[in-house]
Amino acid sequence: MSLTEIIGKIKPIDQEILDATQEHLNSLTKPLGSLGVLEDIGKQVAAIYGVFKPELTKKKVVIMAGDHGVAEEDVSCFPQEVTYQMVRNFINGGAGINVLARHAGAEIVCVDIGVKVDMHDLPDLVNKKVAYGTQNMTKGPAMTRSEAEQAIMVGVEIVKDLVEKEGITLVAPGDMGIANTTSSSAIIAALSGLSVDKVVGRGSGIDNERLKIKIKAIEKALTVNKPDKQDGLDILAKVGGLEIAGMTGVILGAAAYRIPVIIDGFNSTAAALIAATIAPLSRQYMIGSHLSAEPGHKYMLAYLELQPMLTMNLRLGEATGSALVMSMVDAAIKILREMATFEEAGVASGNS
Repeated sequence: MSLTEIIGKIKPIDQEILDATQEHLNSLTKPLGSLGVLEDIGKQVAAIYGVFKPELTKKKVVIMAGDHGVAEEDVSCFPQEVTYQMVRNFINGGAGINVLARHAGAEIVCVDIGVKVDMHDLPDLVNKKVAYGTQNMTKGPAMTRSEAEQAIMVGVEIVKDLVEKEGITLVAPGDMGIANTTSSSAIIAALSGLSVDKVVGRGSGIDNERLKIKIKAIEKALTVNKPDKQDGLDILAKVGGLEIAGMTGVILGAAAYRIPVIIDGFNSTAAALIAATIAPLSRQYMIGSHLSAEPGHKYMLAYLELQPMLTMNLRLGEATGSALVMSMVDAAIKILREMATFEEAGVASGNS
């Protein structure tokens, strides 16, 4: 299946179910709208599934791992080897996302989509390598357009298999790739037209001197490549990353196969920006998890009109914020399934 065909499969969420769920929420034993974002999520997931009272979710976190050529510009305080070292940590169950996914009752799949080295000794690692990292985007495009599209389709196919073979009904894309906040900053700058110094952050915790280097690297990449803000694939290929492309595919795949997708922090939201540019209807399937401590994240969320459920100064990535929100999605579904109406409870309604 091609990217064009996947985009064609993405349909609007069910408006009739959306309206019916809103009416049901209004009839429950509470003041109108008093459960806030939980109500919004409840009716959104019901409309995505096309079912008035959906079942609780079967969850999966999909971590995409890839290296970035721009790392050679000294934009991160961690060496590039940390990408594959952290992949081993994911597989061994010791990373932050492993802990929080277990807490949420979610399983993890980790995908090598563009790590610089091979890791054939890790049988649980899904090998879908498109390239051995991207090129240095300060000197030219990070990827070819064909590589970017191939990496997107990796994410789509992962979701297709999860839905059709495992019955997964809720997915969250996660990321691993040293220097990926450099690419994500470039993506929001390219799309929004905001200045780089406004959207760039400290990523892994860089100091002031390295922050200046990072800003200059992004500005140079944008000048050299001139990404077309109307063309999401062009932006992705020129200043993106293989793992960002893979997450883009996870988001598009979720929309095509009609399951909600939880958007994590800065890098996952960069992928959401690309997905929404390529297929605007995919926004209807996105759930915002948290507001990252990265300064550019608030601009990304505003661009997508996504409301984050948490503000906790998180900036780890890996889908850690999404894992925390997975239980909130189930809570929203339980409100629809289990909470009594005024009539059922014999309580006088104050709603009018």
